[in-house]
Amino acid sequence: MSTTRTQVAIIGAGPSGLLLGQLLFKAGIDAVIVERQTPDYVLSRIRAGVLEQVTMDLLDEAGVGQRMHKEGLVHTGFDLLFKGARHRIDMDHLTSGKKVIVYGQTEVTSDLMDTRQAQSLPTVYEAGNVQLHDFDSQKPRVTYEKNGQLHTIECDFIAGCDGFHGVCRASAPKSAIKEYEKVYPFGWLGVLSDTPPVHHELIYANSTRGFALCSQRSATRSRYYLQVPTTDKVEQWSDEAFWAELRHRLDPEAREHLVTGPSIEKSIAPLRSFVTEPMRFGRMFLAGDAAHIVPPTGAKGLNLAATDVKYLSTAFIEFYADKTDAGIDAYSERCLRRVWRAERFSWWFTSLMHHFPENGDIGQKFQDAELDYLIHSEAGSRTMAENYVGLPLNFGEA
Repeated sequence: MSTTRTQVAIIGAGPSGLLLGQLLFKAGIDAVIVERQTPDYVLSRIRAGVLEQVTMDLLDEAGVGQRMHKEGLVHTGFDLLFKGARHRIDMDHLTSGKKVIVYGQTEVTSDLMDTRQAQSLPTVYEAGNVQLHDFDSQKPRVTYEKNGQLHTIECDFIAGCDGFHGVCRASAPKSAIKEYEKVYPFGWLGVLSDTPPVHHELIYANSTRGFALCSQRSATRSRYYLQVPTTDKVEQWSDEAFWAELRHRLDPEAREHLVTGPSIEKSIAPLRSFVTEPMRFGRMFLAGDAAHIVPPTGAKGLNLAATDVKYLSTAFIEFYADKTDAGIDAYSERCLRRVWRAERFSWWFTSLMHHFPENGDIGQKFQDAELDYLIHSEAGSRTMAENYVGLPLNFGEA
């Protein structure tokens, strides 16, 4: 058995864990990252690609924003499509210059991985049987198995960045945790293709056949989604069937400009709203998907994870530099105020854009009326734009 000592043990080498590790490294705080999967597996997760200004700033602060600025696509608005016509939400105008950048989560993760490797910072991949111990004490520990040997990490704090199915939230005492969840009656069938995007900005489509989203990863790589029943299987959907259904849900101009091609990735993702309260248990802290899941409609998942990490890294830095527990004690409350705002927006946007057959014709009429209000009311458009570009980091603070 081997034993190592560090200040912060980070569980999970996804973007939140890697970003936290990088921010701590720049502040002179030691951290070890433990991940149960291989690096290739982590990079194979096809996820979000819309980054808010807060996330862009954090990646710059971490020193990994160079490629994002070079290759990312800056968007100043997006289109809402309903009743066969598109209407643009001008984020730049409505939010006094705020914007988002389209840069895939895989690329963010790759940049963080490369930087951590270049700095020879300790990261353990393929760690088996990861367990947390004594996080309700002053001396928490993490144990894991690798190459047939048991390893122990002694630390001051444990950061749970290991996702929805990870060990960290599962290790919290059941009596101390409350979970809130809404499961939606549909999923998103996603296709990644090396084809030029149908439009230079995102198109969110509300149709009687179901929701569709036209997104992108670069000027030559597109990401498209269709609302499908949760009972559907990927094998049921050929590329030809996907493109045919997407055309049905688009407007005539988009159909004319749609370039199709073979899919390089195809998957169905379920949709849920999920929040854990609190996000701190003694000296163990949850961040990102370990603590909350949002429907992808509002593009909030990665951005919420990044702001969790900002609050957590700041709390650790204050603890070591200023000898104060203030940031640690306020971590859960500060995060959850932002989380619930983002959860509400993502739930609302999902409810507005998707087809709910059980609501009947009147449900579609309600959606049409609300969308009509949003595009013809500057106040309505501004509310949508402000929520889409994200809240400032100091939201809700005195």
